[in-house]
Amino acid sequence: VDHNVKKMVKSKSMLTEECEMNPYLEQHGIDVVETDLGERIIQLLGQKPSHIVMPAIHLKREEVGKMFEEKGISKEIGNYDPTYLTRCARHHLRDQFMEAGAGMTGCNFGVAATGDCVVCTNEGNADMTTSMPKLHIVAMGIEKLVPDYKSLAVFQRLLCRCGTGQPTTAFTSHFRQARPGAEMHVVLVDNGRSDILADKDHWQTLKCMRCGACMNTCPVYRRSGGYSYTYFIPGPIGVNLGMLKNPQKYSDNVSACTLCLSCDNVCPSKVGPGSQIYVWRQSLEKLGKADPVKKAMSNGMKYLFDRPALYTTALKFAPLVNLVPECCTHFSNWNAWGIGHAMPEFAKKSFHQLWKEGKVK
Repeated sequence: VDHNVKKMVKSKSMLTEECEMNPYLEQHGIDVVETDLGERIIQLLGQKPSHIVMPAIHLKREEVGKMFEEKGISKEIGNYDPTYLTRCARHHLRDQFMEAGAGMTGCNFGVAATGDCVVCTNEGNADMTTSMPKLHIVAMGIEKLVPDYKSLAVFQRLLCRCGTGQPTTAFTSHFRQARPGAEMHVVLVDNGRSDILADKDHWQTLKCMRCGACMNTCPVYRRSGGYSYTYFIPGPIGVNLGMLKNPQKYSDNVSACTLCLSCDNVCPSKVGPGSQIYVWRQSLEKLGKADPVKKAMSNGMKYLFDRPALYTTALKFAPLVNLVPECCTHFSNWNAWGIGHAMPEFAKKSFHQLWKEGKVK
């Protein structure tokens, strides 16, 4: 059936980001409007999400306010109060809901026993997306299926508490069928998930609920932000998903991990994203993506560690590095990190030497 849709409203969905749904629909003449506030902000700015739960977390309210002024969404110049800006966004989106011919939602969980499509939001935009247009499309990855309501209760509480710290989201909507006179279509997406399930080393990645807890605790993500990763999902889980998607293209993300395994500790689904990254690092040589400099350094360290006498002798000469002038270490071609940083100094004696001398208790 041709519904002749010219405008589609969407609630937040990382799956549609994965499938590049928005560009495809826009190429076919459909105006796509994101209705999640964070997603709408970055859509108007032409940016990508920087966080899996809070896509616009990298922006300041002044940046959002100025953009709203440019787009005619805000009428009060210089008013960057978050409450005011949210009210402006609400009025802006209300018109979009009224004009839309179709609504698309993601799906946090699909209940196999009853056919429920469960969507968790705090803004109520999913309910508006499904209740105003007469066509509702659900995009759901096959890994989102849970057996029954008993299982749903466990996962829904885990998702909310680990994603936003709430006992439950403000809106937990169950969609089972279309209202009278409307249509509802559920699209189950594989897109490589069956292949991941068959991967004995990385199938655990499919357990991810997209709560973002691993990003919130990751020291690399917290210091560098979402745009430092080349895959559209940042953070520890994004590193793994990118490698499963295309290891040749996204192998550089594997280095964005300290292997502190804090993400393993907080992950509610026990995916173990940090441990998974460690496994990926071991396979870089086989993939032909091992850094030649790091490889040479590792081989050099192995050579020293295998020869205790040589290692001890080398340690005695290590403090000589302290005599190298700073100007020689601040060249970007040699050491980009050195610019603006003080190089660490080698101790005159190693811990092992101090221990032998009885100076460590």
